[in-house]
Amino acid sequence: MTTDTDGGTARTEEEISAGASPPVRRWPALEPTGTDFGPVLTELMHDGPVTRIELPDGEGRAWLVTRYDDVRMIANDPRFSRGAVMGQPVARLASHFIPQRGPVGFLDPPHDTRLRRSVAAAFSTRGIERVRERSRRMLDELVDELLQDGPPADLAAAVLGPFPVAVICELMGVPAADRQNMHTWTQLLLSSSHGAKVGEQARNGMSGYFADLIGGRAGSTGEDVTSLLGAAVGRGEATLDEAVGLAVHLQIGGEAATGNGGQLFHLLMSRPDLAERLRAEPEIRPRVIDELLRCIPHRNAVGLSRIATEDTEIRGVRIRAGDAVYVSYLAANRDPDVLADPGTIGFAPAPNPDEVFGFGPHDCPGGMLARLESELLVDALLDGVPGLRLAVPPDQVPFGKGALIRGPEALPVTW
Repeated sequence: MTTDTDGGTARTEEEISAGASPPVRRWPALEPTGTDFGPVLTELMHDGPVTRIELPDGEGRAWLVTRYDDVRMIANDPRFSRGAVMGQPVARLASHFIPQRGPVGFLDPPHDTRLRRSVAAAFSTRGIERVRERSRRMLDELVDELLQDGPPADLAAAVLGPFPVAVICELMGVPAADRQNMHTWTQLLLSSSHGAKVGEQARNGMSGYFADLIGGRAGSTGEDVTSLLGAAVGRGEATLDEAVGLAVHLQIGGEAATGNGGQLFHLLMSRPDLAERLRAEPEIRPRVIDELLRCIPHRNAVGLSRIATEDTEIRGVRIRAGDAVYVSYLAANRDPDVLADPGTIGFAPAPNPDEVFGFGPHDCPGGMLARLESELLVDALLDGVPGLRLAVPPDQVPFGKGALIRGPEALPVTW
């Protein structure tokens, strides 16, 4: 990593308060493997709470905010707009990821809130419970097939990949026969290695599919997402384009759990002591799973940017109107000002504060579903596959390349 200023050392709070010019850090498009925290983000965290960054693609520079309280403030502050990103050639890590109109991730309240309200029932406690038993049965079938085929096996291909796909398609109301197409489109959209044209074709394919599915469900009384969206369109509460944009956003987010599951089990099987404790003490699983989700690095870099709509000051640093701003939930979840030992998985009854699924109007609506999937996977694999362990050393597990979501592309196991 290089800097535009001499020295390149981290600034103190006193230097920030004195108005020292922040050094510009160039963030290369690295692809860390394993579940260790990325070295670039680690350096940026240590540089200071507000850092000026230069990314491989797009134009200009951006601000990166890494402290827990600051991230929460920006995520909930209307002065930092997702909608204002539209049409802006902002600095970004992935060359193919150019913001387009439609996705709910680039809408600000009240439009974002209105659309989310139309599908809120599917992601409520009752909505998630509606798919719990079906999800458990689908997972049991996958684990039974794993056991029948015998070791060794690729846990990612056998269970950790197909399970989240099946669950999100169940919640969305996508027929089982169409799951593979959905999975293919999602993988192309989450990858930066195929280029903008392939990504655009995948988005068009998924969008066209959801337009047909939602368009045919006007007046529906179904409880799945596409039925709820079809009903909302039928009542005039959303346009078809808005409903399709939200459906694409939710489908992609649902499959991101594939990477989470792969990292979670890579970490568990790299720590046999932790896996054995979870086997012996099932009552601690929910809070330890929360800790695992806090600690694993979900993505290779940063997510979606925001644009400052007016001059703002954060920790003595002036962010001017029109500047692009990124927040790092990964860094916020390891803020040493909030957590005494942020890199350690805690077992205390009171959970550590975290922003695993974001915060504010753009938090992930599927957070409860992701936790359900993680709990079901831990129960099914730790209890149902005695002696489950890695078949190769942890550092030999291959991780995906060119993916925005970080996770193993294969997880060789035996038992």
